[in-house]
Amino acid sequence: MTGDAPSPQMLRRILQRSKVIAIVGISTNPVRPSYFVGRYLSLKGYHVIPVNPGLAGQMLFGERIRADLTDCPPEVDMVDIFRRSEHVPPIVDQALAALPNLRTIWMQIGVRNPEAAARARAAGVDVIEDLCPKMEYQRLFGELRMGGINTGVISSRL
Repeated sequence: MTGDAPSPQMLRRILQRSKVIAIVGISTNPVRPSYFVGRYLSLKGYHVIPVNPGLAGQMLFGERIRADLTDCPPEVDMVDIFRRSEHVPPIVDQALAALPNLRTIWMQIGVRNPEAAARARAAGVDVIEDLCPKMEYQRLFGELRMGGINTGVISSRL
């Protein structure tokens, strides 16, 4: 991860405030991680906007798949990127230009781009790199404990 790792408090704040998430690079194949993450987040109450130019016009999770971020509703407040690191800069630039309510750029596990991250931060947008919002949601809100995994997050809930 570039820079300092985000604190659990920051991750929790982002996951609690985010409502409409555009997932760039989503797949309609249910065994692909991007599909599984999108489905999970939609089941948790997030409004997921699928974005994939090769699948544009198809339906997924009750939403029409968009070709790019310029076709997304302005309510999108988080962009989750499932693309290789070298493809991140134009996605971030498009998100910054097209999404007036953007508050978070989230790059999936293995995805990092310090230059694009710096541009987003300079625009006042939170940036998370090399993490998965599904996994962080499970870790921070106690769902991994049900599988016997010690999350390192202390809670008084059983």
